[in-house]
Amino acid sequence: MKVKSIKSLWGMEGSLESQFELIASAGYDGIESPLPNMIEKFFGFPADEKQFRRLLEQYSLQYIAMVFTDGINHAQSFIDQVERAAEWAPIMINSHSARDSMTFEEQAEFFEQALAVEQKVGIPVGHETHRGRAMFTPWTTGALLREFPELKLTADFSHWVCVCESLLEDQKEHLEMAIKRTIHIHTRVGYAQGPQVPHPGAPEYSLELNSHEHWWKQIAEAQALAGTQLTFTPEFGPPPYMPRLPFTNQPVADLWQVCLWMKKRLEQICE
Repeated sequence: MKVKSIKSLWGMEGSLESQFELIASAGYDGIESPLPNMIEKFFGFPADEKQFRRLLEQYSLQYIAMVFTDGINHAQSFIDQVERAAEWAPIMINSHSARDSMTFEEQAEFFEQALAVEQKVGIPVGHETHRGRAMFTPWTTGALLREFPELKLTADFSHWVCVCESLLEDQKEHLEMAIKRTIHIHTRVGYAQGPQVPHPGAPEYSLELNSHEHWWKQIAEAQALAGTQLTFTPEFGPPPYMPRLPFTNQPVADLWQVCLWMKKRLEQICE
């Protein structure tokens, strides 16, 4: 099946225009980032809204908007951000939703409101399986998916591997449920002691790569059966996600090349 590759602006360097030009020239179909007014807060560089919109059109790149709930009222934070994101007509919204410290009842109240605003704006929302958020473990995610049949995921299983300190051998039921509900993948490879291997092509991480690819293939198969479009972002990050050489502060691998390697690899396995 044809998959759409999306490049995160996380860790990109240079001017915004040079970033878009590089992403388009590498054959990506779109970008993933917070809304322009929030890019500096989360990614560390400023972005002008008019320029951002112009560059999306100029380079024919699709857009996945990211939202990050916070404050004393996570539901209202989500509503406000999603309604602003809808003005950009993204192909989907990826959300870092609620908190791991909330009770199940508090999380359920959040997702009830989240699903209502998703239906209102008419844009699919994938709630990311991210550390520190409601979806931080397979079992908490499974409980929410059972409670809300309409809930959809952005699958970043590198976080689960790190949180569970395993390759999820004992989480088959929860993985199967998550795979069926995934609409977008963050194709980062994690390992038992961290959310990002130094390079997914390194032979010492072949077991971790094979495990993640097995899950991604299952998601691709589920999307193909449903007749829906699979999108993925090779979301490897800069330091401190990327390990550094001691005493030098130098990353152990080139972030752009790592993401590009993962892009090409997933496109091959999903053919």
